[in-house]
Amino acid sequence: MATKLTRTQVNQIVTETRRQGERPNLSGADLSDTDLKGIDLIGANLDEANLSRANLSQANLIWADLNWAQLVEANLRQADLMWANLTGADLLEAKLHGADLSGADLAEANLSRADLRGADLSGTDLSQANLSQANLSQANLSQAYISGAYLGRANLRMADLHEVELIGAYLSGANLRGTNLKDAKFTKAALRGADLKRADLSRAYLIKTSLSQAYLSGANLSDTDLSGADLRGADLRGANLSRANLIGANLGDADLTRADLTGAYLKWTDLLGASSKLAKLFRAKIREAFLTEANLRGAKYNHATTWSVNFDPKQSGAIRKH
Repeated sequence: MATKLTRTQVNQIVTETRRQGERPNLSGADLSDTDLKGIDLIGANLDEANLSRANLSQANLIWADLNWAQLVEANLRQADLMWANLTGADLLEAKLHGADLSGADLAEANLSRADLRGADLSGTDLSQANLSQANLSQANLSQAYISGAYLGRANLRMADLHEVELIGAYLSGANLRGTNLKDAKFTKAALRGADLKRADLSRAYLIKTSLSQAYLSGANLSDTDLSGADLRGADLRGANLSRANLIGANLGDADLTRADLTGAYLKWTDLLGASSKLAKLFRAKIREAFLTEANLRGAKYNHATTWSVNFDPKQSGAIRKH
C-alpha cells in the first residue's frame, strides 16, 4: 500500500525533481482527501495515483499523466488539464465545473455523474468514455471525438458540439435542448427519446441514427443527412428540414406538423401514419415514398413537388400553391 503524502511532501518532491531537470514522479501515490488547491503539477506523472476526494481546484495539471488514476469525487473546479492524459481515469462524480480539458485524452474514462458545467472539452478524446448522467450544460465540446461513448441521460443543454464526432455513441434520453450540433457526425448513434428541442443540427450527419421518440420540435435540421435514420414517433413539429436527405428514413407515426420540408429528399421514406399537417412541401422529392395513412391536411406544395406514382396529394388534404 502506498504511503499517503501530504501537500508539503508533494511540494518537496516536485521542487527537488525539477531542480534536477526531471519531471515530478508521483505515480501510484496516495493523495486521497489531500488539499492540493492551486498546486503546480504541470507535466507530472500521476499514473494510477489515488486522488479520490482530493481538492485540486485551480490546480495546474497541463500535460500531466493521470492514466488510470482514481479521481472519484475529486474537486477539479477551474483546474487546468489542457493536453493531460486521463486515459481510463475514474472521475465518478468529480467536480469539473469550469475546468479546461481542451485537447485532453479521456478515452475510456469514467465520468459518470460528473459535473462538467461550462468546462472546455474542445478537441478532447472521449471515445468509449462513460458520461452517463453527467452534467455538460454549456460545456464546449467542439471538435471533440466522442465516438462509442455512453451519454445516457446526460445533460448537454446549450452545449457547443459543432463538428463533434459521436459515431456509434449512446445518447438515449440525453438533454440536448438548444445545443449547437452543426456539422456533427452522429452516424449509427442512439438518440432514442433524446430532447433536441430547438437544437441546431444543420449539415449534421445522422445516417442510420436511432431518433425514435426523440423530441425535435423547432430543431434546425436543414441540409442534414438523415438517410436511413429511425424517426418513428419523433416530435418534429415546426422543425426545419429544408433540403434534408431523408432517403430511406422511417418517419412512421412522426409528427411533422408545420415542419418545413422545402426541397427535402424523401425517396423510399416511410411516412406510414405520419402527420404532416400544415407542413411546407415545396420542391420536396417524395417519389417512391410510403404514404399509407399519412395525414397531409393543410400541407402546402407546388408544381415542383414530386409525388409517388398514383398518389393524389389532394385526397390526403394537401393544398397546391402556385
